[in-house]
Amino acid sequence: MKQEVPIERPVVSAYTVPADAPEADGTFAWDTTTIVVVEITAGGATGTGWTYGPASVAALLDEQLSPVVTERDALDIPAAHDAMAHAVRNTGRSGAAACAISAVDIALWDLKARLLELSLGRLLGAARTEVPVYGSGGFTTYHDTHLAAQLNGWVHGQGIPRVKIKVGEGWGRAAARDVSRVRTARDVIGPQAELYVDANGGYTRKQAVRVGRVLAEHGVGWFEEPVSADDLRGLALVRDALVCDVAAGAYGYDLPYFARMIPSVDCLQVDATRCGGLTEWLRAAALAQAHGLEVSAHCAPHAHAAVAACVPNLRHIEWFHDHVRIESMFFDGALDPTGGVVRPDGGIGHGLLLRTDEVAEFRVA
Repeated sequence: MKQEVPIERPVVSAYTVPADAPEADGTFAWDTTTIVVVEITAGGATGTGWTYGPASVAALLDEQLSPVVTERDALDIPAAHDAMAHAVRNTGRSGAAACAISAVDIALWDLKARLLELSLGRLLGAARTEVPVYGSGGFTTYHDTHLAAQLNGWVHGQGIPRVKIKVGEGWGRAAARDVSRVRTARDVIGPQAELYVDANGGYTRKQAVRVGRVLAEHGVGWFEEPVSADDLRGLALVRDALVCDVAAGAYGYDLPYFARMIPSVDCLQVDATRCGGLTEWLRAAALAQAHGLEVSAHCAPHAHAAVAACVPNLRHIEWFHDHVRIESMFFDGALDPTGGVVRPDGGIGHGLLLRTDEVAEFRVA
């Protein structure tokens, strides 16, 4: 008979970290980022998970999810995941609740791997040893010198051969500057590196097509959220009108969202810190593969490295400036993207340990 490993009540915390410079994309601006961390202990081992969102996510997690997973068997993650999804029925599965579920699920997978004394990649079963990354930042608030320094650091400093910048500034009201910044980016990274753009839904349909055709002249091969991710018909129209790949899916909070998204994109983006953790990320990746699509992991690169290595239809993970900075500050075991890949093979679990004392100054909950 299987011996159960009961889960102790999760420990939840939230930290708000100031940005290193003002940041904005096409439709939003910010100067801080909040990370919500959950630590789950069972059988003498502790797993760590996290998500990005307001500190209220921590309160929701502690109030609605902690009682659901406490005393459950730490090895039976699908049961815990299903119980959490049912527990937030009246709260609403999308948004903050999905982020909270994601953090717990990531912690549970880390915990299970540690209980079994395996790396997370070994537990899930690897499809590759190296995971491609792309440098992501290039905020619309950056002046050209700042933009050039960031891109130069990725491409010529760390050897990352693919990078992404933000466009769609002011809800598409600065298209000429968008094009100028793309031209600057291409000059900095040279002709060989891949260049991506992300409009964060800032353009209208025909505007996205017009801008996209100009960007193609500068070798842009990836156009993320050229229109709102809620405009599935618009995404499909833009995709069919342009030669570059159109990508979306970053705001997917459950599997039905990805099923609706798939017919409208060339590459499906999935975020394990939003969609329901590694459990739902793997399901979304399988769904994409069934339709002949690759997946790209959105943001939170250290949450994705191991699971991304475990699917055959991976394109890459996003080495997002904000989250790389925070995860490198907050965790021992941060990965090195030199050469354009990371290798999630260190230690047990996902290989990260929270620096509780060192980051205490940022704690808000």
